[in-house]
Amino acid sequence: MPATTPAARHKKVAVIAFEGITPFHLSVPCLVFGSRVVDTDAMSFAITVCAPQAGTLSTSAGFAIAIDADLSAVDEADIIVMPSWHADGRSAPDNLLDSVRRGHARGATVVGLCLGAFPLAQAGLLDGRTVATHWEAADRLAQQYPRLAVDRHVLYVDDGDILTSAGVAAGLDCCLHLLRRLCGAEVANRVAKHILVAPHRDGGQAQFIERPLPDDAAAGRFAQLLEWVGEHLHEEHSIDMLAERAAMSRRNFTRHFRLATGTSFKQWLQNQRLVHAQRLLEAGDLSIERVAHAAGFGTALSLRQHFKATLRTSPSDYRKRFRERTET
Repeated sequence: MPATTPAARHKKVAVIAFEGITPFHLSVPCLVFGSRVVDTDAMSFAITVCAPQAGTLSTSAGFAIAIDADLSAVDEADIIVMPSWHADGRSAPDNLLDSVRRGHARGATVVGLCLGAFPLAQAGLLDGRTVATHWEAADRLAQQYPRLAVDRHVLYVDDGDILTSAGVAAGLDCCLHLLRRLCGAEVANRVAKHILVAPHRDGGQAQFIERPLPDDAAAGRFAQLLEWVGEHLHEEHSIDMLAERAAMSRRNFTRHFRLATGTSFKQWLQNQRLVHAQRLLEAGDLSIERVAHAAGFGTALSLRQHFKATLRTSPSDYRKRFRERTET
């Protein structure tokens, strides 16, 4: 898996635009990888927005954008991003498909955000893989390309050399995840804070489909509660105790928690602890045992099990990888 090998200090990112693109989709990878807080001694990114033909493109927002680069930028990119595609899933031009195929064949990481999965599927890159796309287009993608499997319940899928995301804002989650994979949790958290989004959303896209919003009072209590838990990850937390702290019954707490976060408290807490452990491993010299305790896993064995299941590596290898990136 690419995340297990030391990365080059400087990576080129090619973002592919097309006629009629939604500006927000185009801005997502530029916002994440182009953030001024990404530039570190360990890694930096150079972004090029390109198109099948350089020139002026119309957008869905009613204004035009000037694209200076053609698809030759894809041939030099370490990361290739297809930020969306036409809502009707039409065929992509041959030069776009050939560029993406060549990039993937030489080892570039390919990212399809939202409907961007359609051109990647047409290029044959998603055969035999599990992918994500916008929930409204999931059935159409599965029918049109039966060799892939669509996971309708996740914000993004990381399949190593290819990543795909669900609709619109999930592209931010996917790009932040890739940034975290390349640069570590600390850098990804800084970027998320800079652009005022959650560094790691734990829910799936199902939470956004006709979902009632929690009332403002409950949202305020949950914000305070989650902040408090985040500051006490090393402690034991039970739903009953937290429900009492939020002045709710256990049933109401569980319901409101899922509405507010899109996931269960157990899963949310595990993810928070993993991210905290990543940051401790990146930034300090604490022993694995002390990292496990500080992050709330209790024992080094438990931490190793969670790292292996979620990050496909060990705490020791994770620390070594990010130390190598900083020192090279």
